[in-house]
Amino acid sequence: MTTKVEFWFDPMCPWAWITSRWMTEVSRVRDIDITWSVMSLAVLNEGRDLPPEYVDMLKIAWGPVRVCIAAREAHGEAVLAPLYTAFGTRLHVEGRTDYEKIITESVADAGLEPSLAAAAYDPAFDTALRASHQRAIDLVGDEVGTPVIALPGPDGVPVAYFGPVITPAPLGEDAARLWDGLVLLAGTRGFYELKRSRSVGPQFD
Repeated sequence: MTTKVEFWFDPMCPWAWITSRWMTEVSRVRDIDITWSVMSLAVLNEGRDLPPEYVDMLKIAWGPVRVCIAAREAHGEAVLAPLYTAFGTRLHVEGRTDYEKIITESVADAGLEPSLAAAAYDPAFDTALRASHQRAIDLVGDEVGTPVIALPGPDGVPVAYFGPVITPAPLGEDAARLWDGLVLLAGTRGFYELKRSRSVGPQFD
């Protein structure tokens, strides 16, 4: 039976990108159906006391998520997977920081009309963005980041978790085993959290 999964991402988050590549691999080795949805680091961190360099990144982060929302509104949820892949490849695998070009190239790479790139600067998409973000928070709770994954829990009721935070993305049977473990945990009543400190940075290959 196909397992329905929802994955919330912000294209700017390197950890979400790695987890998303793991989920893409899982879709090849397990019978899952992924709905890709948007959350926002900029919204998540509103009102927080943050280092200046992170504040600068969050200003930039509005652009890609607005474009994702605009693309979804114009073409439906299915467009988010190729658009996210286009963004993530440029931002994380290639390590680029020419953000205007990243947006225009990603829109083109996903086969979308060039005019969608202008959504990066249009706050009219923020209401829908905040609603998508809040759906994730309503499921997972506070004090989390990106990504968020929702999958069937006890009695089939969806439960959501922040993470898993992994690096690099496991492949093949390693990816499958990690997924099977997450399914087991999600099906355990009363399970909430596992955590340890990270000792390495994101690894994209």
